[in-house]
Amino acid sequence: MDSSSSSSGAGLSTVDPQLQHFIEVETQKQRFQQLVHQMTELCWEKCMDKPGPKLDSRAEACFVNCVERFIDTSQFILNRLEQTQKSKPVFSESLSD
Repeated sequence: MDSSSSSSGAGLSTVDPQLQHFIEVETQKQRFQQLVHQMTELCWEKCMDKPGPKLDSRAEACFVNCVERFIDTSQFILNRLEQTQKSKPVFSESLSD
C-alpha cells in the first residue's frame, strides 16, 4: 500500500511539459479576453451616448483615445508590478541569509 501511495504522490508532482505549456497558453488567452471585455465595456460606457447605425466622429475619436489610454495604463501597471517583483527578495533567498 505504501508503494502505491508514494508512486501516486510522485506522479502528481511531475507535470507533462506539453500540458503545462497548454495550460499557460490558455490562461494567457483567458486573461487577454478578460482585458478586451473590460476595455470594451469601459469605453462603450464612456463614449457611446446613443447607439445608431454609424459612429460619429466624436464617438470614434473617444473610442480611439479610450483604447489607447487603457493600453497605456495596463502597460504601466504591468511594468510597475515587474519592477516591484524584481526589487523584492525571493522567499528562499531571504531564508538563507
